[in-house]
Amino acid sequence: MKNKGNILLQRYELGRLLGKGNLAKVYYAVDIKSGQSVAIKVIEKEKVLKAGLDEQIKRQISVMKLVRHPNIVMLYEVMATKSKIYIVLEYAKGGELFNKVARGRLKEDIARWIFQQLISAVDFCHSRGVYHRDLKPENLLLDENGNLKVSDFGLSAVPESKRQDGFLHTV
Repeated sequence: MKNKGNILLQRYELGRLLGKGNLAKVYYAVDIKSGQSVAIKVIEKEKVLKAGLDEQIKRQISVMKLVRHPNIVMLYEVMATKSKIYIVLEYAKGGELFNKVARGRLKEDIARWIFQQLISAVDFCHSRGVYHRDLKPENLLLDENGNLKVSDFGLSAVPESKRQDGFLHTV
């Protein structure tokens, strides 16, 4: 990481860790030029190659370019160094739907509104041949206004993933 202090690639000021998975960590960041808040997914290339998941990462990026919708986290850009891949994404200030549900039952009108947004996003993806395959409250984020944002297309499948047995195959 070409990181002087908390500045990433002379473009983003990195902030707190938002979350982490097996291959990546997600950080809050601010675009130095525009002041826009973003989330940056930092992926270790070595881990990806060791796990043989380079095609999965490429598919995830290409899928996110394909699915631009108000209820899907937007991909802004992808950058890379010799050791890391940086996926710059829309920042969903409201966090995971999981945390909101864990605090207690949602009011019916709010639950219905969130569900309608989820159906809209899923329908949009399916109309473009994209199948998320990992929808769960942890992958459903909320923006500052409480609008739903579907995230994490790491297990998604596209028609090209279909094999002779008729099933979609990914990792």
